[in-house]
Amino acid sequence: MARKCNWKTGCDVEATLAVVGGRWKPVLLFHLLDGRKRFSDLCRMTPNATQRMITLQLRELEADGVVARHVFAEVPPRVEYELTAMGRSLEPLLLHMRNWGEQYKRQAELQD
Repeated sequence: MARKCNWKTGCDVEATLAVVGGRWKPVLLFHLLDGRKRFSDLCRMTPNATQRMITLQLRELEADGVVARHVFAEVPPRVEYELTAMGRSLEPLLLHMRNWGEQYKRQAELQD
């Protein structure tokens, strides 16, 4: 269920940022491009984020319909996350962000 937003105001970039904007959301989405991941794997892949922050960001992504959460009735409990079709459509954007970041880091290294 998507979060409620007034999409009639603002531009399309605002709509995109409403979904992917967040300190760790793009990073989590990028990791999920490789397929379904357990919560513990996402925490390990994002060591600078707290578990609480990862949980909050994943909940928002789930509410926006770009991430699906799967809970397994096991002991110990297992939770996995994966991109929905709408989340998968973010792949070109995420890959461009990665490429831009690589370019930016190289440029910054040259200036040092």
